[in-house]
Amino acid sequence: MQNATLVFDLDGTLVDSLPDLAAATNHALSDLSLPPIPAETLRKTVGFGARRMIVEGLNQTGLQLPEAEVDRLLARFLSYYEPNIALLTRPYDGAIAALEGFRAAGARLAICTNKRLALAEHLLRELEIDDLFAAVAGRDSFEVYKPHPDHVRGAVRMAGGDLGAAVMIGDTGIDIAAARAADIPVVGCSFGYSDVPLETLQPDAVIAHYNELAAALRPLLPRAPSLAGLG
Repeated sequence: MQNATLVFDLDGTLVDSLPDLAAATNHALSDLSLPPIPAETLRKTVGFGARRMIVEGLNQTGLQLPEAEVDRLLARFLSYYEPNIALLTRPYDGAIAALEGFRAAGARLAICTNKRLALAEHLLRELEIDDLFAAVAGRDSFEVYKPHPDHVRGAVRMAGGDLGAAVMIGDTGIDIAAARAADIPVVGCSFGYSDVPLETLQPDAVIAHYNELAAALRPLLPRAPSLAGLG
């Protein structure tokens, strides 16, 4: 796996951040004296960003607000979320062991997330896993972001990797579309926040747990024989 670069989405792929994101959404909406929105109601909007979560929360209450008011609620969301980013957010079961194994086998690990870079880096530090990654590319790291392929390509470049030996791992259609456009294979995580069944989006493989990832990667990285001892 010496030449491989594994590019991971963050929310819904490496970490289950729904509880803290939902709490921030409800904090923003509480300014309008609205009742809390159940976290599961917001699950399928996580991949589209904080603003979409706020809009979905408003839709659930039947409210439609001007853009300026949504902007104000977004600012309220962010002011709450940043200091509370890791109260309940945790890596998915098996994720850290898998990452450590891949790194030990010589892979470069990168993050490509539509979360703002400062928030992504802050979350990784709070979870004490920031040192596992050679690169972190956030929503504002480049002029474009997923599903634009240059977001993924940029993450690979930042990690010092080769697109010809890179794989994307993500949980939504945004990740799959970005990988396809960047012309690299993609593994989908069925435990994440996709708004449709991942199989219908036809990723190269689908995993339901991180203990399945090494096996899913083997046919996608034929130049990485050291994968044989993982998973």
